[in-house]
Amino acid sequence: MQETGPKRALIVTAHPDDSEFSCAGTVAQWSREGWEFHYLICTDGSKGTEDMSIPREELVATRRREQREAASVLGGKEVFFLNYEDGTLTYTPDLLKNIVTHIRRIQPDAVFTHWPDQILRGPRGDNGGFVNHPDHRCAGTVTIDAVYPVARNRPSFPELLDEGLDQFKVKELYLFGASDPNFEVDITEVEELKFQALASHRSQFPEGPERLRGFTERSRDENGHLFEKFLRIEFRF
Repeated sequence: MQETGPKRALIVTAHPDDSEFSCAGTVAQWSREGWEFHYLICTDGSKGTEDMSIPREELVATRRREQREAASVLGGKEVFFLNYEDGTLTYTPDLLKNIVTHIRRIQPDAVFTHWPDQILRGPRGDNGGFVNHPDHRCAGTVTIDAVYPVARNRPSFPELLDEGLDQFKVKELYLFGASDPNFEVDITEVEELKFQALASHRSQFPEGPERLRGFTERSRDENGHLFEKFLRIEFRF
């Protein structure tokens, strides 16, 4: 792990746009403070439309372009795509190895990913909650396992050692969407950048991006401050 220079983070999500909903403000805020953010998107985003006239290849290319634009708005560094089929993400040795490979190559101080433990999220009753996407649950579970214990375990995927990708120990794990967050980032100063990054995903908001402002308002406190919240886990061994 680097001992000097910018701190480095890897965001692992199921789909293009997941990171913008979950941690775009943190990316913008921490990038200003010298952090370096990399993105790993597990699926191709090919199910992200109701318009059956759009060819799959066209939608995949569009969503890649939108994700790179969003990352650029926030100050993100690189975006990688694993290209698994949208809606069918499954816990496999191949997916685990791919995520471990990126962790060992990028060597992030921190990894951000989905909280995987809830199927139903949000308040119950009065239609206040919603169902957590199965791709989210899978991506979060595999990423957590990749962080600990697999990426730090030399006998796991020994073929990676031949590629120069030795064991690596992530220091911090940040889970977004957690039911009991213990860490928050005040993103008030960069909330417009979060909105701009969300609006980059134009294919997902054909009616226009303005309704996204209502989404961000859910996380504003009584003093007008906007927060992104995570379950933060520190690895001290």
